Amino acid sequence: MILTALFFYLFATVTIGAAFMVITARNPVHAVLFLILAFVNSAGLFMLAGAEFLALLLIVVYVGAVAVLFLFVVMMLDVDFAELRAGYLDYLPIGGVIGLIVLTELLLVVGSWIVAPGAIGEPMQPIPDMDKISNIRALGDLLYTRYVFFFQIAGMVLLVAMIGAIVLTLHHKEKAKRQNIGAQVARNPATAIEVIKNVKPGQGL
Repeated sequence: MILTALFFYLFATVTIGAAFMVITARNPVHAVLFLILAFVNSAGLFMLAGAEFLALLLIVVYVGAVAVLFLFVVMMLDVDFAELRAGYLDYLPIGGVIGLIVLTELLLVVGSWIVAPGAIGEPMQPIPDMDKISNIRALGDLLYTRYVFFFQIAGMVLLVAMIGAIVLTLHHKEKAKRQNIGAQVARNPATAIEVIKNVKPGQGL
């Protein structure tokens, strides 16, 4: 129990420190690296809580794909970050208002949990015995039985968003050479071969 508490405070401290460095780092590459560190330590916290699915999700999806993609984009693009920071004070008022709203919501949630612990209510689905079944299997059973239609709808929404992003960002160049399958199949010897007579030496075709 003491070892678990020590790991919890270690992961929590590193997570908070890394999150603070993400928003204060001047170098965007360092900010992305601190973001990866925060994700890894958050995965450790999820492991301690028994939610191994969320921990692996953070490592595989966010650290392995999203954060690394951010890192490559930041390193490859020649972005003038000094120019981007020039208008920082212009967005400070609206950012402060949004920050106060989020802080108020967090205080209300923490306050309601302390004042009325039963306000959250009972879960809609009974939690299975974790000694007999893992939470990944329990989550899969719940996702593919009770919420299978919502899962399919979410997949369709993501598919439509992906197709829309491709259509909006795909620009064809007029001078680019493209393969025309129909024209290739319809070729015959008369159109495929051009016979040139009386070629003089040294001129080529």
